[in-house]
Amino acid sequence: MRILHVHSGNLFGGVETALLSLAREKDRAPRIESVFALCFEGRFARDLRALGAAVRMLASVRARNPLSVMRARRRLAEVIATERIDAVICHMAWAHAIFAPAVRGAGRPLIFWLHSAANGRHWVERWAARTTPDLAICNSRFSASTLVKLFTPARIEILCFPLETGGPRLSPPERAFVREELSAPPDSVAILQASRMEPLKGHELHLRALGMLRDRRDWVCWMAGGAERPPERSYVERLKTLARELGVDDRVRFLGHRGDVRQLMGAADIFCHPNAAPDAFGLVFVEALGAGLPVVATAMGGACEIIDERCGILTPPGDVQALAQALLGLIENPPERVHLGSAGPARAATLCDPAARMAQFQEILLGLSASVLSPAPIPLTNDRRTSIGN
Repeated sequence: MRILHVHSGNLFGGVETALLSLAREKDRAPRIESVFALCFEGRFARDLRALGAAVRMLASVRARNPLSVMRARRRLAEVIATERIDAVICHMAWAHAIFAPAVRGAGRPLIFWLHSAANGRHWVERWAARTTPDLAICNSRFSASTLVKLFTPARIEILCFPLETGGPRLSPPERAFVREELSAPPDSVAILQASRMEPLKGHELHLRALGMLRDRRDWVCWMAGGAERPPERSYVERLKTLARELGVDDRVRFLGHRGDVRQLMGAADIFCHPNAAPDAFGLVFVEALGAGLPVVATAMGGACEIIDERCGILTPPGDVQALAQALLGLIENPPERVHLGSAGPARAATLCDPAARMAQFQEILLGLSASVLSPAPIPLTNDRRTSIGN
């Protein structure tokens, strides 16, 4: 079965990481062949090609330019025909809004993959909502619960992306080298946040919690993530200003874009990602758990489906004091860091084991015919929690 994945391709974050994982693990779903159609060249396209994935470029699209939309839709129709595509997956509302009508016109089953919580208010979501897909795949129960704000497909499936987290760990000399490179003294506790540089990721909350710990000299913080657009660059500058105002700029390192996040995780002691707004899932949480790090996060969205008391700490949304106390407790208690971190790899495997998730992906797609023919919507019920582990 040949599947065409349609995505913008101009940014790089969790969605792109997840799609690269699908391409990397393709041999675990031998009856599915994936082709990727992107609107923009960039790092994502290069990384896909490096994995040997088939990448087809569509026309660059500007939603405000109807001619660019028409050209891209025509190009998509050509790809569907020439590549003998059996079904099309539109990733995110933007791709669905632009390309779902062309998929319908080509007479192929239409799948929408929801990677972020929907609110139904943004103009892109309202545009996407005009075309109901045959099947929706959601990355968490939380994101699935928001799908009704867009449409009610005949079938809904919850599927975590496959993610291999059991790679080799850093040796003590390698760990020491990374820490020295990033100015972390051997006896300090390194706190890592790795994410896109945007307000919902909670960098400001993180900094304010660290500001409450500024009198302690036994921690450093690494904030990894590159600013890709002008608003993100302005956001980073505001964060740097805030760090100076809080008196922690000497111990908070803004690392920019890093292609070695797993090495950073191997050199860190705590992973802290305190969302200010809910993430639909949070693949980076799974990466941190797989690296054996205790995770501190905000109790909202997909984080609640990933982190429990065995592997991390969830703090109330927006509660700077609680976040500071959680970090302080882990800074002062190395055995607790080890205890929570040791449970992480098993939890990560339960959620995102590549063999299990790719088998589930294949099963979902091979059952697509029954989904398309289903006469009535299938409600989302609590028994779907087995799809992502307990």
